[in-house]
Amino acid sequence: MPIYGMKVKCPKCDDIAELGDDFSYVKCSKCSLDMTYGEYVKFIAYKDAIYSDILGDYTKDTNGSAAGTLDEW
Repeated sequence: MPIYGMKVKCPKCDDIAELGDDFSYVKCSKCSLDMTYGEYVKFIAYKDAIYSDILGDYTKDTNGSAAGTLDEW
């Protein structure tokens, strides 16, 4: 039985993109988007402030320090 990638929203064209089963890539056949999952997360965080705020929840110890910038992710 073949394993198919998960579907995610393409951050460039808003069509359906494929997320690799091992979370290694995101590809969209409509707009030719092809990036790693880490690049995808940064891309959507820059595009929408809601996602940027959520990423702050996943920082390491922030006791007494800021969560960092998106470039540090």
